[in-house]
Amino acid sequence: MVGRESEQEVLSALVVASGGRALVLRGDTGVGKSALLEHVAELATGEKHRVIRAAGVEAESELPFAGLHQFLYPLLSSIDRLDDSHREIFDVVFGRSEGTPPSVMTLGIAVLDLLSLAASQKPLLLVLDDGQWLDTSSTEVCGFVGRRLTGSSVKLVVGLRSDVPSGFDTAALPELPVTTLSEKASEQLLDMHHPGLDPQIRRLVLDEAQGNPLALLELPPYVRGGRAGRNPEELLGYSGVPLPLRLQHVYGARIEALSDTVRAELLRGALDGVGAGTAADRTRGTRYRMLDADEAAACGLLDIDPLSGDFVFRHPLVRSTVVQTATPNERRAAHAALAHVHRDDMDRRATHLAAATIDPDEEVAAALEAAAESATRRGGAVAAVAWLTRAAELSESHEERSRRLGDAAYIAGHSGRLDQAQQLVRSNTRAGSNDSPASVVASAYVALFEDGDVRSSQRRVLAAIESMRDSGVREPDELLTRLVDLLLAINQYASDAVVWERTHKLLDPLGGLVSSYSRIYEDTWGDVVRRGAGVHERVERAFAGLAALEPWDVTRLGVAAYHLDTLSQYRPHLQRTVDREVETGALADAMTMLHLIMLDQIAVGEWDEAERTGQQCLELTTTHRHALFAYHTRAYLALLAALRGQTERARELQAMVDAWARPRGVGFLTQIADAVGTAAALSEGDYEAAYLHAIGITPPGSFEPYAHQASRTLLDLVEAALHTGRSEQARRHALAAHHAGLPHISPRLALITYGALAMTTTDTTEADTMYNRAETHPAAAHFPFELARIRLAHGIHLRHTQGRKTARHSLTLAAETFERLGAPTWTERARAELRATGASTVASSAHLAALTWQERRIADLAAGGLTNKQIGERTHLSPRTVSSHLYRVFPKLGITSRAALRDALAKIPGDQNV
Repeated sequence: MVGRESEQEVLSALVVASGGRALVLRGDTGVGKSALLEHVAELATGEKHRVIRAAGVEAESELPFAGLHQFLYPLLSSIDRLDDSHREIFDVVFGRSEGTPPSVMTLGIAVLDLLSLAASQKPLLLVLDDGQWLDTSSTEVCGFVGRRLTGSSVKLVVGLRSDVPSGFDTAALPELPVTTLSEKASEQLLDMHHPGLDPQIRRLVLDEAQGNPLALLELPPYVRGGRAGRNPEELLGYSGVPLPLRLQHVYGARIEALSDTVRAELLRGALDGVGAGTAADRTRGTRYRMLDADEAAACGLLDIDPLSGDFVFRHPLVRSTVVQTATPNERRAAHAALAHVHRDDMDRRATHLAAATIDPDEEVAAALEAAAESATRRGGAVAAVAWLTRAAELSESHEERSRRLGDAAYIAGHSGRLDQAQQLVRSNTRAGSNDSPASVVASAYVALFEDGDVRSSQRRVLAAIESMRDSGVREPDELLTRLVDLLLAINQYASDAVVWERTHKLLDPLGGLVSSYSRIYEDTWGDVVRRGAGVHERVERAFAGLAALEPWDVTRLGVAAYHLDTLSQYRPHLQRTVDREVETGALADAMTMLHLIMLDQIAVGEWDEAERTGQQCLELTTTHRHALFAYHTRAYLALLAALRGQTERARELQAMVDAWARPRGVGFLTQIADAVGTAAALSEGDYEAAYLHAIGITPPGSFEPYAHQASRTLLDLVEAALHTGRSEQARRHALAAHHAGLPHISPRLALITYGALAMTTTDTTEADTMYNRAETHPAAAHFPFELARIRLAHGIHLRHTQGRKTARHSLTLAAETFERLGAPTWTERARAELRATGASTVASSAHLAALTWQERRIADLAAGGLTNKQIGERTHLSPRTVSSHLYRVFPKLGITSRAALRDALAKIPGDQNV
C-alpha cells in the first residue's frame, strides 16, 4: 500500500498486542478501508491468528442477527462445547429452536464465551467491512463484545463509511480515521498503476480524485478510453458532482457494455447482498452465487474470492451501480428469482416478494404478513410495519387491505412511531374505513399515548366493541381482542368506576370471545381488591408460555404482576425484552417495561438503580413524544424522591404530573400524585398532611372501587391516622383490609395488612401475633421499606409493653434497613427511638449536618413556644412550609418532639449557629 504507513503501524501494533482489542476504521467511500482490512487480515494470518470475515449488507440491514450469523457460522462446531444455557441461546439465534430471543447482554456474554473458547487454541481476528449496513441487533452485540475483549485472545476490526449513520457511532469503540492520500502519495499510487499517462490527463485525474485511492485507480482507463474528440473534462462529469457518483458513472459505462444475461446475473447478486471488496462475505451460506460472469470479471467489475471460488463485487460502488442502472422491470424480475432461491427463508423470501410484485396478490400478501408476525416476536417491529404496509398494498380485497393497514398502524404505535401510526390510520380513513375496528384501535391508541386523551378514546373503543358485538361475532377475533385490551388500558389510566362497571357489563356476556389474557387484565388492572384473588396463579401460567407471546402481551402480563406485587419473578423476562425491543421493536412496550422494572427496583430496595431506570425511561419517552408515558415516569420518580426524603423534588414533580393529568381525567396518575403527597409528608413526619392526602385516595374503613392506590397506601393511611390521634379510623381501615381478603391477593398486601392490624389493636397478644406474622411472612424480605416500617412500629410497641431492651432488636433492624435504602428521615426516626431504649447509635451524616439559617431561625421560634401559624407570620412562610422545615430539623438534632427543641439547640457548637 502507498501512503498508509501510519495506519499500517497502528494495525500492526493491534495484531501483536497482548490481550483483546477492538478498532473502528472510519472513512469516505473508496478511501481504502477495505484494503486496510485486508492488510490487517494478512498480518494476523502471518501471526498465526484465525481470521473470520463478515460484511454488512444493505439488503439485510433490517433482518435481526443477519450480520452476526456471518461471524458465528464458522464457529458452529465450537458451540457444542458450551454449556447448555449458552447452546440454547445460539439455537434460538440460529433458528434451530423456538424460544424468546435473548437480550443484548445475554447474547453478548454468550458470544464472548464462544469467542474465548474458539480463541483458546489459536488467537482470533474478526474483520467486519461495511459495518454501517450491519443490522441493529448484530451491531449492538458487536459493540457489547468489542468493549469487553480485554484479557481475551480476540480482536475485532470494523470498517465504516463516514457518510452513513451507524449503531457503531455510539458503541464507544476506539477509532482510526482513514483519510485521503497526500499529494505525494496520490502521485505515487497513480504512477504505479497507470504509468505513462498523458500529463494533461494525469493532472486532471489527480485534481479530480483529491487523494481518493479508488478514484486514482478507476478514472484513468475511463478517461483514456473515451470516444475520439471528447474532452477529458467532459468524461469526468460536470462540476459539483460528488466523487462516488462520478465513479458510478465509470462503472455504469462498463455495466452497460455487458450482455443482458450477465447484467441479470450481476443484478441478482447485488440485490441479494453478494460480498464486495477484499473483505467480502466468505461464509457462502445461502447467498446467491453468480455464474457465467467472466465477462464482468474481465472488465474489472468482479473478483474471484480465493477461498470459495465465487464471484464477488470488486467494490461496494459496483454493487450499488448495478442496481441503479437496472430498469424497474429488471429489478422486479431479479427479486422474483431471489424469492424462489430463498423459498425456505421466511424473512428473505418476504423481502424479495415485496419488491417483485406489482399487482394485488393475496398469496404474496399472506407471506409478507407471516414474515411480519415472525419479526415482531423477534424484536423486529419496524420491519414488520414495512412488510404489513406492503401486504396491505398487495391485498386483493378491501377488507384485507383495511385489516393489514390496521395491523401495521397497531404495531407502529407499539414501536413508538406514533406519526407513522397516524399516517397509516389516515390511509385507512381515505379508503373509507374511518369507523372500522382496525382504525379505531390505531387512532384511539395514538390519542391515548400521545396526549393522554382517555375520554374520547374510551368512547370510540366502547362503541367499536358494541358494534362488533351487535354484528354477531361468534368466534374469537384478533381485532376484538385488541379493542378489549386497549379499552382496559384506557380504563386503567382513567380509573373511572362508572366506565369500569360498564366495561364489565359489556364483556361478561361475550364469554370465550374475550381472551384469557384479557380476563387477567380486566381482573387486575381495575379493582384488584374485589377481583384479584387467585389471579396470580393465572399470571404465572400465562408467563409459562412466554416464547409464544407478543411483546405487548409480555408487557400487559407484567402490569398485572405489578398489581399483584409479584413483579420480581418476571423482571429478568422484562429486562431481556426491553433490551430486544428498544431499537427496532415494540418501543412503547419497552417504555412500560422500564416502568415495571423501576417499580420492582423500588419495591425490593434498589433505589439507586430505580433512579437510573427512571431517568432512562424519561429520556426515552420525551425523545419519542409519548406524553402519557413521560408524565407516568415523572410520577414514579416523584414517588421515589418522596420515599428518599427528597421532598422538594418530589413535590415539584408531583405538581407537574397533577397539573397535566387532572384536567384530562387521568386518574391513575392523579392517584399516584396523591400517594406522592402522602409519602412526602410521612417522610417529613407531617402526619396531618399525610392523613389528608391519604383520605383523598380512599376514606378510612373502605377501599375506593377502581382506585389502584387505595390498597397500596393502606399502611400510609393507618400510620398517619395513628400519629394524629385517629385510632378508631386507623383500626377500622386495618380491619377493612382483613375483611376484604387483601392477604390472599398479594404478598405485599399480606405484609402490610398484618402490620396494620398489629399497629391498631389494643390487645397485646394480637399485636404480637400480627407483628410476628408480618415479619416472618415468606415474602417480607422482598419489600424491605414496608418491613422496616413495621419493625419500627413493633419496636415502639415493645418498648412500651416489654421494656427498652426487648425493643432494641426490631429498632436496630429498622434503622439499618432505612439507612441502606437511603431514607435519611426514616433512619433518624428509628435511631431516635433506639436511643430512647438506652442503646448507643452511630450518628448519621444527617444528624451531624448543620442547620441552615432558615432552619435555625424557625427552630428558635418553635423552641420559644410559637405555633407554626405564628412562625409563618413572622417569617412570611406558610404554616405547611414551617412544618416541613421543622421535620427536617428534628432528625438533624436527633429528637422526635417539639418539647426537646430547646435542649437540643443549646448543645449545638457555636460554629453551627449560623
